[in-house]
Amino acid sequence: MRCDDWSRRRFVGALARTAAAAAAFPAATACGGSSVPEPSATPQAPGTSTGTSTGTTGRESGPAGPRPLLLGTYTSAEGGGKGIGLAAYDPRTGRITGRGTVTGVADPSYLAVHPDGRTLYAVNEREDGAVTAVRLSDHAVLGSRSTGGAAPCHLSVHPGGRWLLSANYGSGSVAVHPIDASGALGERTGLVTHSAPPPGPGQRGPHAHQVVTSPDGGHVLAVDLGTDTLYTYRLDERAGTLTEVARARTRPGAGPRHLTFHPGGRHAYLANEVDNTVAVCAYAPDTGRLTIGEAQSTGARSTGTGSGATYPAQILVTADGSYAFLANRGHDSLTRYAVEADGARLRLLETVPVGGDFPRQIAFSPDGGLLFAANQKSGTVSVFRVARDSGALRPAGEPFASPVAVCALPL
Repeated sequence: MRCDDWSRRRFVGALARTAAAAAAFPAATACGGSSVPEPSATPQAPGTSTGTSTGTTGRESGPAGPRPLLLGTYTSAEGGGKGIGLAAYDPRTGRITGRGTVTGVADPSYLAVHPDGRTLYAVNEREDGAVTAVRLSDHAVLGSRSTGGAAPCHLSVHPGGRWLLSANYGSGSVAVHPIDASGALGERTGLVTHSAPPPGPGQRGPHAHQVVTSPDGGHVLAVDLGTDTLYTYRLDERAGTLTEVARARTRPGAGPRHLTFHPGGRHAYLANEVDNTVAVCAYAPDTGRLTIGEAQSTGARSTGTGSGATYPAQILVTADGSYAFLANRGHDSLTRYAVEADGARLRLLETVPVGGDFPRQIAFSPDGGLLFAANQKSGTVSVFRVARDSGALRPAGEPFASPVAVCALPL
């Protein structure tokens, strides 16, 4: 399976891949005419305290009442969705209930919410890439802006809330857009293309797969699968432009896909799609430089793909920094690691079935008590309870059907 053809991402059989939340489910008509009933309880803003007790991992127990769940899909894929899926989940049981669709958003394959919880952002993963803003109070689409590249597959909001960052997979570039007081997007202010180093083995060009801000807020990091490189940029918060300050290369052919930071801010964990590995990286906040450690096993071996590839997708770390979880698409599994030595080491604990086909993306509920997995090929979202003392995963009910599920964002 090649990783240099971005269009494969849009077709199931050919892919190698809250505040304002109080009104997230208004008793009104959503964009495009989808009726969205109001739940029985008001959701809280993401990450806010509900006064409940704290478990041994430092996470609060789940709040009462349903919470919003937003779902990404490919609208252009056969059997795909009609836009951004709206759902609710019970934070105690994990049960998901469908609530409608925000239509008028093309191929919203990855989603992110503004820090103030009022606005949702989605990539439009098409040849003429764009990003779209959606107001959560009434699901009004606030407009789209060009990313200046092809097939944007990831986006994130800078912690200050004034800039949206997006990664163009097809053209190997990273874009910056301003966010105004309403949450709407302005015209692009920055665009950097990964023209060097040369593409890695089996790649035809750069493929920016993720763009994220470091925990200290001082640097923006872009992960490029095509060039086997992680680029560190400094964001000019007045002009909205990026300046490269460092880069780190993986071993040739690793195909780095997704990076997540340990809460201590000195280490990060890298999922490598092509060579089926993970790596611990040391991070220097003063310079933004990453030092990539030795490649480690995912604990997964697949025979279903023919090549034995597991295609690691996304890696997460718990808020207390004790455990990390990796989604393996070819193996249809989740790997659990113990995080040791203040974040400097990963120890493989177990690999468990995800209960779906091709887990493209995973996410924690705000309290950390649930883990959601978007399973692209089976069109389902699996939910797991995360044990507070051990990080062990236990399925929470039956998977929820969602067409070509490629992103699940619990609020």
